[in-house]
Amino acid sequence: MSTLLLVRHGETEWHEGNRYAGSSEVALTERGLRQADQLAGFLAAQADPPVALYCSPIGRAQRTAEPAAKALGLTIETVDLLREVHFGVAEGKRLSELPAEVAQRFRDDPVTGAFPGAEPPAEAAQRGVHALREIAEREEGRRVLVVAHNTLLRLTLCELLGIPLRTYRTVFPRLENAAVTEIHIRGNRTALHRFNQPAQ
Repeated sequence: MSTLLLVRHGETEWHEGNRYAGSSEVALTERGLRQADQLAGFLAAQADPPVALYCSPIGRAQRTAEPAAKALGLTIETVDLLREVHFGVAEGKRLSELPAEVAQRFRDDPVTGAFPGAEPPAEAAQRGVHALREIAEREEGRRVLVVAHNTLLRLTLCELLGIPLRTYRTVFPRLENAAVTEIHIRGNRTALHRFNQPAQ
């Protein structure tokens, strides 16, 4: 069994406006930088801290992972499959800024009503599962930190736990910035042990 500590990156400059960042490069706010430092301190103080660190290639995730890597003496392993979902026409926009029919289709079913031009949620979930299972296999029996993104991780959690993807926004309304969600993976089995624990 492998233990994966899943963390969403720190707060970004688009957080307040609730804009869809997706594959866009958006910097962390001062609060986001503090969250990254708090995460590092929280993990370093654990009796059984992570012994490996995997991260999305997107800058906001990398910047969140850097203090933890330094505090734990780890090298950041960048995994492209951990990148955030691309949101198509919604990139950089608020839901309220989209055409009403596009927004309503998404609210009704974010899978079949995914934004035009977006990565299909089912494909994102599959690549997320592939990434986490590959990490779990590589780090068999160890405790691992994984820094990634809100939508990718929620879709992936649904796929791993057998929850319908179309419910990901209601079952997991959000992953808090720099909070810890712990899962255990053994082969094709996954167990959720904690969700959104503040790093304080």
